[in-house]
Amino acid sequence: MLKETPDGIVVNIRISPNAKKNEIINEGEIVKVKITAQPIDGKANKALIEYLSKNFKIPKTSIKILKGETSKDKTILFKTSDTEKVKLLNNTFS
Repeated sequence: MLKETPDGIVVNIRISPNAKKNEIINEGEIVKVKITAQPIDGKANKALIEYLSKNFKIPKTSIKILKGETSKDKTILFKTSDTEKVKLLNNTFS
């Protein structure tokens, strides 16, 4: 699920677009991120990055979708070495 790399933290998630509210749900092996945006023209991906940015107080430019641009299963890179943020990511995604 969560892996530390020289570039930052890599996390595997499953996105659930068209949800009633934005939230992160940890379901054991899978972390689901519910997003209110529709999966049309990259709106859900953009909303996902905005939500993660606000939630973890990491700049949008430091969050990148490595894999899964058009899939529900995504690999996200958080480019941060801030120990507090890394700890928060660890607590949320593990």
